[in-house]
Amino acid sequence: LQFTEEKLGQAEKTELDAHLENLLSKAECTKLWTEKIMKQTEVLLQPNPNARIEEFVYEKLDRKAPSRMNNPELLGQYMIDAGNEFGPGTAYGNALIKCGETQKRIGTADRELIQTSAINFLTPLRNFIEGDYKTITKERKLLQNKRLDLDAAKTRLKKAKVAEARAASEQEVRITQSEFDRQAEITRLLLEGISSTHAHHLRCLNDFVEAQMTYYAQCYQYMLDLQKQLGSFPSTFLSNNNQSSTTPVQNVSTPSVLASASASLPSVSNSIVTPGLSELKSSSGSRKARVLYDYDAANSSELSLLADEVITVYSIPGMDSDWLMGERGNQKGKVPITYLELLN
Repeated sequence: LQFTEEKLGQAEKTELDAHLENLLSKAECTKLWTEKIMKQTEVLLQPNPNARIEEFVYEKLDRKAPSRMNNPELLGQYMIDAGNEFGPGTAYGNALIKCGETQKRIGTADRELIQTSAINFLTPLRNFIEGDYKTITKERKLLQNKRLDLDAAKTRLKKAKVAEARAASEQEVRITQSEFDRQAEITRLLLEGISSTHAHHLRCLNDFVEAQMTYYAQCYQYMLDLQKQLGSFPSTFLSNNNQSSTTPVQNVSTPSVLASASASLPSVSNSIVTPGLSELKSSSGSRKARVLYDYDAANSSELSLLADEVITVYSIPGMDSDWLMGERGNQKGKVPITYLELLN
């Protein structure tokens, strides 16, 4: 009745003190944003909602064996299988296997990021939502009930006409006021704990940033190593859209921490392609080249190759940019430049 009359504007209401109102507002705000950050972190770490339901049983994550391959691991496995099918001795097959192994390493790093973040960041956030905040909500509801009891007693006191009724009402107001004050104090103490919640979540946020930093550093290192391995047949990059393999690296604005690492990127275009193959294409001279992979000639105009043999190569005007002429003794034929490493 008291609540209804307040809503209808027919009864007065005891207001909470400004400090308590501020604390309540801070707690609500903390709950709202903690929930949003937690849910979006889950989406970031595991975009698949079905897998998310399975994986984010946080407490069990550190003990749970991986139930399924994640996306990078799956891609890696397909690449390795394809590479073995096409032949590890071929340029494409060999590159696929190398890329596949790197994708699987990224998949493992991905799994570790999810695990670390779930335990060190998501679990404490979820514990706040399901623990501390639930307690605050319960005590706040109790405070609301105590306030309604107090205001109902005050209303009865106002309406009391005879002395006996007034004395009883005054006694009731004293009791309900004391219960309300006690509950307000309990609620205030709980709400003041929100500041230490913020301090705790700040430490958890630092842990999350560290986990991400480790993950991205690992991925960067894996890709750097892969690029160095793929650098052994440089023009694979060049034959796609005629772009230098180093272009994407230079276009990326690399943070200063990675500057030293990016300085060590294999400058494929400088070491082999620019002074070597492109120069050879425009000159009439010949050079020695080491064969990187076995190659079976597709027709009589091509020359079959064996890995590690050394042949003589030169360019003929008007030739396709992906090919050179190769000579071995009195045998002659076109050879793909992606299978060669020019010797100085």
